Amino acid sequence: MKRICCLGMMLAVALLPARAQTDGAEIFSHPLDGSARPRFDRICADLAENPVIKGVFEQTKTISRLNRSLVSQGDFIIAAELGMVWDTKTPFPSTMAVGRDYIFQSTPTGARTRLDARGNETFLRLADTISAIFTGNSRLLLENFAVHFAEAGNSWTIGLIPQEKSVRLFAARILMSGESGGGRIRTAVIRDITLYEQNGDVIIYRLSNHSYPGGLSAPERSLFAAQ
Repeated sequence: MKRICCLGMMLAVALLPARAQTDGAEIFSHPLDGSARPRFDRICADLAENPVIKGVFEQTKTISRLNRSLVSQGDFIIAAELGMVWDTKTPFPSTMAVGRDYIFQSTPTGARTRLDARGNETFLRLADTISAIFTGNSRLLLENFAVHFAEAGNSWTIGLIPQEKSVRLFAARILMSGESGGGRIRTAVIRDITLYEQNGDVIIYRLSNHSYPGGLSAPERSLFAAQ
């Protein structure tokens, strides 16, 4: 699942919980070490626990050269076996499904676009990267990134610096924050993802209203058909 344009259309509206004290760029001063590795692995395992996650997203993209921010909102579905769906409601309705080797987009007018990426190693690498971020695949994260990590209470922050050149073309750094356990949180949840692009632009994704259905409804599954 991945090309950063996908992440853009992907990967919230509720008040966000307090973050770890190392939130922001400061996280990149905290490389993952042996003492923190068990907690990092536990959080990744918790993120991977649910085969289907649904919720609300808010994306804010700040274009550095224009000093302007663009905001879009909608619903998301993350299905471990199928991929991701980003159903944008505002400002321009559209639905995008990101699978292992395709991107499929449709609009209310009936326009449908499908990009087949089989054989495109750059796309597949980016797809694996985004999938690893959202599903907490610790092995792929450690193989493909210099990982930074900090935790404060139930809040945690993970900083990722891509090692693959194909990924660095789209993302210089990725910052992800969330919380684990306690209160109404049954498992680890991602609250924010910040993508720092090579050109200086910044994209922030805020995720909220998480739910964990046991599976997908027939209409939801059809969104991944990419036909």
